[in-house]
Amino acid sequence: MQQELISRRDKGLEIVQAASQRAKQYFADIDKLVIEAKGKQDLVSDADKGVETQIRDALDGAFPGDGIIGEEHGRKESSSGYTWVIDPIDGTSSFVAGMPGWCVVLACVYENKVVLSIIIDPIANETYLAVKGQGATLNSRPLSVSASQRLDEGSVAVGYSARITVQPTLDVLTSIMNAGGIYYRCGSGALMLCYVAAGRLLGYCEQHMNAWDCIAALHLIEEAGGAVEPYDMSAMLTSGGRVLTGCPGVYPQLLEICDQAKL
Repeated sequence: MQQELISRRDKGLEIVQAASQRAKQYFADIDKLVIEAKGKQDLVSDADKGVETQIRDALDGAFPGDGIIGEEHGRKESSSGYTWVIDPIDGTSSFVAGMPGWCVVLACVYENKVVLSIIIDPIANETYLAVKGQGATLNSRPLSVSASQRLDEGSVAVGYSARITVQPTLDVLTSIMNAGGIYYRCGSGALMLCYVAAGRLLGYCEQHMNAWDCIAALHLIEEAGGAVEPYDMSAMLTSGGRVLTGCPGVYPQLLEICDQAKL
């Protein structure tokens, strides 16, 4: 498996780098994008579709037996045991508004575990990479989660989407602020999770995320020494689920807050 994983790491990185440059080209000409609404506060553009198609075609060419799950296109089953999970542009709302706070995301799953994560923010020129058992890096530098022990020592990202009810998220925000914490949000859940891995944020919680938005960065956090609430991979790939993670010093308190709020 190790050699197979190394080849997927190297080729996957090459594929995401090329896709990120394609996305950046779209971003430079956003006035020409065709934008559709999939639901409330849920947008898709021809950039999302074009970038995902480029990634899928490259993966099919390099690893024809691997499965593929993408946000914008159908599911291809795996015959090799490996499945790639793609979010071509995480943070589309920021992207189409011409703002930073979006990224290209690719995870590789084997035996119901993420074994490889690649996330590139082309605007900030940041490449996040994690290989199972080998740690996590940002632009080739090792990552480590925050050493903070209390919520009042930093910020926690709190995600929200129109798929869920409002009150649990409001209750979480209230509890974080009552504990002296500050909440943070940008357009990309994947990037906020990356910031947890990088020690920039203390933690992240959201009542529901889809697999392509979160599993790559959750793996990154684990490899950077963070705590991640266990989840069932099959269920996450099919229908998504709750996401809760943080540095070891604040994770227990954040877990208590989310459980009390019924997030």
